[in-house]
Amino acid sequence: MSIQRHIYDATNGNSIYGETANINYFLKTPLVPASVGSVTNKTVTVGAYSRSRYVGDPTPSGVSASTRVILVDPGRRNGAATPGKPMILDDGLEKRSFTFTGSFLALHSFLVGDAAVDLTVYSPSASYEITAVP
Repeated sequence: MSIQRHIYDATNGNSIYGETANINYFLKTPLVPASVGSVTNKTVTVGAYSRSRYVGDPTPSGVSASTRVILVDPGRRNGAATPGKPMILDDGLEKRSFTFTGSFLALHSFLVGDAAVDLTVYSPSASYEITAVP
């Protein structure tokens, strides 16, 4: 398992970063990682340029224009850092930590409507009790 981006509000791009099974444990409607089905290869054109073999090279060589194929993954993270602000979800049995992007108000609204179990959400500044609605 790995930490992935899960978009819960596509309009504003608000996301939860965490392991899919850990997030979906607390939700009625499972979230799907952003990278599922959207990882693509993209062809880009690189323009011609000149390069020097060393500083002060009197005869730099030229590199002609070419095309490259790159991988585009919208859920990819760069390095070990997880973007966003930290939060913890706790239902009394399981306590799991995630990070989120966007406003906490949007996240709270999402959790109130989609919580599968009664839980406590610990935000960077406070904790909130959320009761699951059947």
